[in-house]
Amino acid sequence: MTTTVAVAFRFFSLRVVRTRRLGPSLVRVTFGGEELRDFHSDGCDQSLSLFLPQPGQDAPVVPVELGDGWWQGWRELPDDVRAVMRSYTLRALRRDPDEIDIDFVLHEPAGPASRWASRASAGDRVLLIGPAVADNRAIRFRPPADTDLLVIWGDETAVPAVSAIVESLPAGTRARVWLEVHHAGDIQDLRTEADAEINWLVRADEGAEGSPMALDALRGAQLPAAQAPYVWIAGESGCVKALRRHFVGERGIDRRLVTFVGYWRRGLTEEQLRESGE
Repeated sequence: MTTTVAVAFRFFSLRVVRTRRLGPSLVRVTFGGEELRDFHSDGCDQSLSLFLPQPGQDAPVVPVELGDGWWQGWRELPDDVRAVMRSYTLRALRRDPDEIDIDFVLHEPAGPASRWASRASAGDRVLLIGPAVADNRAIRFRPPADTDLLVIWGDETAVPAVSAIVESLPAGTRARVWLEVHHAGDIQDLRTEADAEINWLVRADEGAEGSPMALDALRGAQLPAAQAPYVWIAGESGCVKALRRHFVGERGIDRRLVTFVGYWRRGLTEEQLRESGE
């Protein structure tokens, strides 16, 4: 008897279907492709690895033909040839036709991914590492069944994940949510059946540190009484760590019930962050 084990993650070759500006700092890119029929995810904060072409290339260069050796081969490519790799969360997955949405944060000065997203158009080619198994290790939002209060914070890089989470919550779920963005124009109308109080924080200073604003907002918040709260926080690494200390140290929430994810770190590129091992 032969047992076949499904590969949890694989490469998907995709093309841009359309783009839509969501606000001054956010753009949604919709991708499609025949290979998406094998893309599966049950998570609201599903992490993905996206490979983008260098300027002048019509497709990202990743040595997928090397099989398991693709990573080393990709690292050894010249800097101006090697595809730009960035991590994102899935905003939406649809069928008939098979499409996925990924929301990009636009920065100034623009990095390679921000620059690509601001100029993306239908037909542009990308490569993605995503899930072929619906329940996989790149899903972090996993509240226990007895959770009676959800507390969620995210900066602009976590807006897609938080939006998907909030929209998925069933009626009767209590949730208190904070989202931090650069511009008032980035605020979105999130619809949910849950008892969700959604607070948008807008940084007055473009260069302001996110952590003090987030800490002030959370420390001053009166949370409903709960026997089994669950906390999910994601965004800039330093801010996430400070908020985790607040929930565990100041509010006494069991550290096992605080999920925290550093999507980026101030002052470091994703390449540098990956090298640091954080």
